[in-house]
Amino acid sequence: MTDISDLKATKNVVELFLRRADARGSDPFLWAKQQGKWQPRSWAEVTAQVCTLAQALVGLGLKKGDRVLLVSENRPEWLIADFAIMAAGCITVPAYVTNTERDHLHVLDNSGAAAVIVANDKLAKPLLQAVIRAGSVRHVIGIEPLRISQASNFDYHEWAGLLTGDAVAARTAVEARIAGIARQDTACIIYTSGTGGSPRGVLQHHGALLCNVDGAARILAEDFGIGEDEAFLSFLPLSHAYEHTGGQMLPIGVGAQIYYSEGLEKLASNIEEVRPTIMVVVPRLFEVLRARIIKQIEKQGKLPNYLMERALAIGTLKAAGKRRLRDKPVELVIDKALRPKIRAKFGGRLKAMVSGGAPLNPEIGVFFDAMGLTVLQGYGQTEAGPVIACNRPKAGIKMDTVGPPMYGVELRIAEDGEILVRGELVMHGYWQNPDETAKALQNGWLHTGDIGHLDAKGRLQITDRKKDMIINDKGDNVSPQKIEGMLTLQNEIAQAMAYGDRRPHIVGLVVPDAEWALDWARTNDEKFDLKALQGLPAFRSAVRRAVDRVNQDLSVVEKVRQFTFADEAFTIENEEMTPSLKIRRHKLKDRYGGRLDGLYKA
Repeated sequence: MTDISDLKATKNVVELFLRRADARGSDPFLWAKQQGKWQPRSWAEVTAQVCTLAQALVGLGLKKGDRVLLVSENRPEWLIADFAIMAAGCITVPAYVTNTERDHLHVLDNSGAAAVIVANDKLAKPLLQAVIRAGSVRHVIGIEPLRISQASNFDYHEWAGLLTGDAVAARTAVEARIAGIARQDTACIIYTSGTGGSPRGVLQHHGALLCNVDGAARILAEDFGIGEDEAFLSFLPLSHAYEHTGGQMLPIGVGAQIYYSEGLEKLASNIEEVRPTIMVVVPRLFEVLRARIIKQIEKQGKLPNYLMERALAIGTLKAAGKRRLRDKPVELVIDKALRPKIRAKFGGRLKAMVSGGAPLNPEIGVFFDAMGLTVLQGYGQTEAGPVIACNRPKAGIKMDTVGPPMYGVELRIAEDGEILVRGELVMHGYWQNPDETAKALQNGWLHTGDIGHLDAKGRLQITDRKKDMIINDKGDNVSPQKIEGMLTLQNEIAQAMAYGDRRPHIVGLVVPDAEWALDWARTNDEKFDLKALQGLPAFRSAVRRAVDRVNQDLSVVEKVRQFTFADEAFTIENEEMTPSLKIRRHKLKDRYGGRLDGLYKA
């Protein structure tokens, strides 16, 4: 078992990595699929590459504090590059692989990056045009060989060529250099994903990351135990603070192995193959997994469906703090006949799935708990490392809360309900943005922009985003996230946005579920054309019934009076979702605002 008592005294994350690597030596560390097989890299091998690359970066003339942009999908080289940048005394600037040329130009201009590390030609295509326009980049490094124009205004280097140095000498030089890196020094600049406008560069220091790892590792150790074979499956973008800390820094902190998923389409099979012990997940993925589980059980006949219904009924009572003696016999059957099959789909040794990045509908949490899987909902933001609070068994998991504040976090609720946070995890500010920094950091407290309260047991309950809150024309406050979460639980609805600020009531923007729509078309002898189906009164009535079911559980001011269909699904590619799968309200309002406003005149 890894001793985590050193986290409080560790000076920087590179020191933490080297310490864990020395303890693990030739044990497998990073896993990636190559030619259909999972291939490992040992802690020792990764350490040698980190140190060698760090010295190569120094050899290129990069100096302490220089920013280095990193653009890559999740893979072993991402971690190696990240730690090599920091081991060189530089600052990592992660960028999303979905960034457009304009997005990259904003980050490059704002950060003044001196170098870029990019995975391949596909990702380099929009990036290099921005590099040329920005003018600050002196070096471009291709993890895979890149096709570079002769007219480029930077020096190009291949990854393999930078890893040929003396690893032993490089390790010595790295140790000497990081001795001068303190917890308060900047480790990375992570740009927020821009749900409401241009991304801002959050200054995350080494202490913020270490504080977060310490808090999360304590939960893992105290509530579940840290084994010698801990394994994380990395799926969410590493350029997002949630995965960067929870899916990379935390595994290092507890000496775990990291497997890199092949992507969403192969995630289910990857989970069964890898058999992770911890997974970091966003609510949208829980919704997808829940729908998949329900459909699989529905095909298995009457008994599995009956057991699922009973499990959900018992789980709902349990979530409300109620237990009935007469449910014990059927629970024994569920434990033997249903839950082991569900757990097997998740590898069979999963301790917990940690949900973050956006609010998790409590019904989703109850579903997975009823299926025998532990879900811990966390809360945080990039400006706080990012984890502020997390549910944990020892505190009593309550699905409509995000649990108590983590170790090292001081939290209070302002008079207007805003959540304020203080501690080492809080950022030092936004890069080159003193005005926004002054708004966010006041008297040592981070103003999160989220509304919430603490329950009697000290667990935090989030109401909504302060800026997302809908205030209708009568002054009533309405939570759009609550309504959207309830809508997307319906089989008929894949995605939704609630709308109605300064309006008399709420209306909705809806994306029908494609699989449900296909079944509807077959049942009703219609050709499957989602756009054409949306024009049929019978199809619209079917979706209307789903909205009406939701309205039964909403207050008068929350009810969705009318809705319209979106032209297409909200995706990262059309910039209507962030890379962490949150909807970009400002983009949707820009595109559909006129149509939604028209509903009030209908």
